[in-house]
Amino acid sequence: MAVARRAWIVAVLLALVAAAAPARAAQRSTPGGWAPADAAGAHPPAPAVLAASAAAAGADEPPLPPGLEADAQGMHPDPLAPFNEPLFVFNRWLDDWVLRPVAKGYGWVTPEPVRHAVTRFFENVDVIHRVVNNLLQLRFERAGVETARFGINTTIGVAGFFDPAQSWLDLEPAPNDFGLTCRIYGIPGGPYLMLPFFGPSTVTDAAGRVVDWFMNPVPWLVPFYVSVAVSTSRNAFEAVNYRSLHLDQFAEVDRYVVDLYGAVQDFYLQSRAQKVAELREGAREREEAQREAPRQRVQKPGRWRRVR
Repeated sequence: MAVARRAWIVAVLLALVAAAAPARAAQRSTPGGWAPADAAGAHPPAPAVLAASAAAAGADEPPLPPGLEADAQGMHPDPLAPFNEPLFVFNRWLDDWVLRPVAKGYGWVTPEPVRHAVTRFFENVDVIHRVVNNLLQLRFERAGVETARFGINTTIGVAGFFDPAQSWLDLEPAPNDFGLTCRIYGIPGGPYLMLPFFGPSTVTDAAGRVVDWFMNPVPWLVPFYVSVAVSTSRNAFEAVNYRSLHLDQFAEVDRYVVDLYGAVQDFYLQSRAQKVAELREGAREREEAQREAPRQRVQKPGRWRRVR
């Protein structure tokens, strides 16, 4: 019964995300619509804490893919601003008075190499949703790389605390999530959304975050309240560990950024746009390679022939 209820929740979330696609078609030609199709949504690679986003706001913004520069010059439509801005203030307060002090104490008693090892461990644990989303995006080679990384790092890398797959075999990690999968198939990111505790997102990515959570086997193996408690504890510890490695990331942000809320929003949406563009470019290259394959020439003794 519990499994059926959880499957029903996932189905409803997927239906809500898919239902946004027709509305997006109407918004494309309507002034004041949602953010551009290639400039919405984000999943932070680290725990979803506002600290990471605010630090990004103070860094150089990534270049946008062709066709999006004009959209990025103007203001991003933000219909949920009355909801987002108070939550942004709350997240900043939470970071200033809770997260950073705890992270500072944790960092004082925990050596930095250990904290980096903890980060690698959590990245290794999240392999399932990366593999599944790569498969859904038809990125089979990338799914194989993620599977190989998990096997190598779990065994030789001692449960993922070390990363021999990257240091020895050059198998690079590549974050992925269900929000990106939705974007690849044309589902819009929807309005910008600031989540309490988790930081910036969009409507689609917030739903995608839940879908990614249900890809974890824990919610299917233990009672719902246990899985929520485990997930909450894990997120809190991961956030403290991440923040302890970035204690000074707010040092210059407030000094140079007039509108921190807008800067975080802009950087977030543009970073997501860049990631989606990279994935779509990779998909186009795979399609072109598949079309060219039947026309490759195969060398035979003394002559060439065309493969049909």
